[in-house]
Amino acid sequence: MRTVRAAPVSAGAWLAASFAASAHAASPGDPAHAQAAAHGIDAAGLPLIAGLPFAGLLLSIALFPLCAPRVWHHHYGKIAAVWALAFLAPFTVQAGIHAALATVVHAAFDEYLPFIVLLCALYVVAGGIGVRGNLRGTPATNTTLLAIGTVLASVMGTTGAAMLLIRPVLRANDNRRHRAHVVVFFIFLVANAGGALTPLGDPPLFLGFLNGVTFAWTATHLGLPLLVVSLVLLALFFAIDLRFARMPGEYRSAFADPTPDTGAIWIEGKRNIALLVVVSAAVLSSGLWRPGIGFDVLGTRVELQNAVRDIVLVAVAIVSLACTPRGVRERNAFDWMPIVEVAKLFAAIFITIAPVIAMLRAGEHGVFAWLAQSVAKPDGGPDDVMYFWVTGLLSSFLDNAPTYLVFFNIAGGDAQQLMSHGASTLTAISAGAVFMGANTYIGNAPNFMVRSIAQSRGVAMPGFFGYMAWSGAILLPVFAILSVLFFR
Repeated sequence: MRTVRAAPVSAGAWLAASFAASAHAASPGDPAHAQAAAHGIDAAGLPLIAGLPFAGLLLSIALFPLCAPRVWHHHYGKIAAVWALAFLAPFTVQAGIHAALATVVHAAFDEYLPFIVLLCALYVVAGGIGVRGNLRGTPATNTTLLAIGTVLASVMGTTGAAMLLIRPVLRANDNRRHRAHVVVFFIFLVANAGGALTPLGDPPLFLGFLNGVTFAWTATHLGLPLLVVSLVLLALFFAIDLRFARMPGEYRSAFADPTPDTGAIWIEGKRNIALLVVVSAAVLSSGLWRPGIGFDVLGTRVELQNAVRDIVLVAVAIVSLACTPRGVRERNAFDWMPIVEVAKLFAAIFITIAPVIAMLRAGEHGVFAWLAQSVAKPDGGPDDVMYFWVTGLLSSFLDNAPTYLVFFNIAGGDAQQLMSHGASTLTAISAGAVFMGANTYIGNAPNFMVRSIAQSRGVAMPGFFGYMAWSGAILLPVFAILSVLFFR
């Protein structure tokens, strides 16, 4: 490592100095050091300033659409790239090009590519299924649609269910004055909580499945918490939607309705339903078929089953594009903007989050030692309430999949032990990662996509902090109820 002079004069130099400090603070014999160094980052001793680019990216996502919407709309990709470079440039200067490349490759092959390939496949396939006809967006109809979406989310994933149903929900309500609350609750239920029953539902649970948690365990232990969350949220939604529906002038006349009600529903693009089954099979098989074959890419091991899964998912997306009649996608108003936005922003998120995750994984050896201590009782046993809240609140701002994995490992990392003697702790970790992904737009990828589609259909969605006002007022009390009922 090169020596960095003291008294840095810029944020970039300060960040470079922080990496220099971490390089000398970590002992090569430490497990945390070995794990992180394999990916180019020495975790132990890494100071908080290393997370500055990630914090800057989050603030940009929060503030630019509010303060400079036109600049953000045209340049969000460039802004995200600047923050990614704000981490990579000083890190490359200090740690060397090989370590920087190793970090990028690890983020790409181990995290980003599996994430975006699955997301894109579900987006393309679900975008080829047309739910035709139009229902009147009454409180009863809207509540029923949200309930159906919540159930489907565990079968076809939160992304698949959200992409399948968001357009019919928007069409049903396009003659109403107040629509943002419908989309907000759609994000709460369909894009997040509904994915809690199976490893196919949400990425954190899939990671648990890959690490030895059995397929049925999830439904057995998260079924009741999901039922409580779903019933409370659906009841709250019905009450709020009923209040708006009774306001004078809430519904436009039939002549002003962009999509008049038909009272009947039918499905186009049915071939894509079979492709959704292929997607589910590909994801499931990558957890069941483990040949022990892999190849190394700059220190990142790419397992054969994961590479095959991603190739199959890409092939499924191509087949969907080729075999779906163009008119189906046109009537769906299908476009690439939502997935492109997610792809660009999450590429930067996965790069800038690397030092933050490294600091979390360092445990008692890093600056977040207090975090590992916060989830333990005075006698050293696990504090399930704290596991639920700490995992959840971090999942609101960090990617919930690696956050789940961090606390899975803090809790012991032995799936057999956690599923039996530590079942309540694993339930708390799983519930926090899945449910609290709804707290912010960046907590789970479908959140961003749903918001983008809604805005493209003319829905005045709340900004980053406006959405957090909704989630804070509605979700946090519900999560407090869960804490008392299941984790105390």
